Amino acid sequence: MFKPITILFCILINFATFADSNKYEVDLPSVAQHIKVLASDEFAGRGPLTKGEALTIEYLASEYQKIGLVGGNPNSVGTSPLGYYYQAVPMAQITPDPNIMLKIGDLSLQSGADFTARTEQISEKIELDNTPLVFVGYGINAPEYNWNDYADVDVKGKTVIVLVNDPGFATQNADLFTGNAMTYYGRWTYKYEEAARQGAKAVLIVHETAPAAYPWSVVESSNTGSKYTLVDDANNVSKLPIMGWLQLAATEKIFEQSGLSYSALKQQALTKSFSPVTLKQTANLTLKNEISHATSHNVIAKIVGSKYPNEYILAGAHWDHFGTKSTPQGDIIYNGAVDNASGTAGTLEMARILMAKHKVNPFERSILFINFTAEETGLIGSEQFSKGEIIATKDMVALLNIDGMNVLNKVDYILQYGDGLSEMEDYLADATAAQNRRVKLDPRPQNGLFFRSDHFSMAKQGVPSLLFMSLGDTDPDYIAHKYHKAADDYSAAWSLGGVQQDIELMVDIAETLANSRAWPKWKMPSDFKTAREVDLAK
Repeated sequence: MFKPITILFCILINFATFADSNKYEVDLPSVAQHIKVLASDEFAGRGPLTKGEALTIEYLASEYQKIGLVGGNPNSVGTSPLGYYYQAVPMAQITPDPNIMLKIGDLSLQSGADFTARTEQISEKIELDNTPLVFVGYGINAPEYNWNDYADVDVKGKTVIVLVNDPGFATQNADLFTGNAMTYYGRWTYKYEEAARQGAKAVLIVHETAPAAYPWSVVESSNTGSKYTLVDDANNVSKLPIMGWLQLAATEKIFEQSGLSYSALKQQALTKSFSPVTLKQTANLTLKNEISHATSHNVIAKIVGSKYPNEYILAGAHWDHFGTKSTPQGDIIYNGAVDNASGTAGTLEMARILMAKHKVNPFERSILFINFTAEETGLIGSEQFSKGEIIATKDMVALLNIDGMNVLNKVDYILQYGDGLSEMEDYLADATAAQNRRVKLDPRPQNGLFFRSDHFSMAKQGVPSLLFMSLGDTDPDYIAHKYHKAADDYSAAWSLGGVQQDIELMVDIAETLANSRAWPKWKMPSDFKTAREVDLAK
């Protein structure tokens, strides 16, 4: 017969065991509270360089500190006691004159309605003065696909017109590039980068809704008004001077003026034998800009590894959204609850669970949590981090990036963005199987989502990455009525079942890699794979 003191002792032991195991479980009330705070009107839409930023980065740094993580920047930023949790991200704000006009032959095209034009060069005025116009098809130079649209033309100082996406999407031929799934060669960012390497003065990307994956209204809103950019020591002179888009109807008129058929040339551009075509007209444009400089911040915190502290597993999510916009009817706050207060809350909860595990069985490698600034304005915070001033890319094992979580009920699958890209997909498959779930390939690969979030800044430097994104997959109404709109607000009715299972999955992958000697590799031949091989050979 047990004595009372023995019974009490057993109860205490059982309670302690329960409490110890419970700290490894996802604390959904805590996650909900983080989302609620970050997406509150008080945080004013978490716009970079606003009071919303100040509130957000202090909240995140304080929460990481409470959990027990140390600041991830060895050099304190500013005078704040939380400065070791911040990374400075110097940015230039470039605001173009909204009344610019593009003249091509007899056509006078209106900014916003017919075309957009902006720059990342730090210059108050950039001009196109009777600049020759050349149609270069898809504007792709891809040795691994034996494809080079620039092979037979010199575009130095010229304005090039290019098609969006890539020939695989246009033909739906699985043997051409990757068929329906967009490659990086199809992204508008690549078009500008390659044209800059070729010495072009300007690029005008022809907009069509299907291959672009969004309507002209998105192009117009994303490429007019103030934009931010990082600034290098040469004021970004290596960047393309003018980055533009053309409405389809305007494009057809431009080609007609030269006695050419846009649709016929677009068809010709689907073959490797296509030769660029010089148009009869020239381009004239004066791009005037107002320029100001300011500093935003990434938030960085880490769990220090016991054996290999200089090898890092990264877990990230962007903290920013669109802030507050003034209208004649009053201010509109874009709270960004799902995009991306949910992902930011996810990194905090992952940090809490992994820190609790680390205190009992220390991880061999370090785990670093980073919340990026200015994702919504061009992956700026992650681009700054990818430069390696805090951690060299050769020391980054892999990145798990969250950009919008499933705040609704649990599902029996996890979305995988990209197919056959890297060995990180194998880690995803193993962790998913352990949950008795299945991997589901991105149902909209033509949208190229793998190339549109912060992990891609690291991928370009060779760091294998996974994107965790549920925007619109479990809630189709979200994309139509809430995505990048003021309606993306927190709801107490969310079950957060999807958040729970995805955090558990990411914790599993992070823990596995943190106690491994493996360095995940890229599978598909690409610039990313080459960059990784060079890095690991150092």
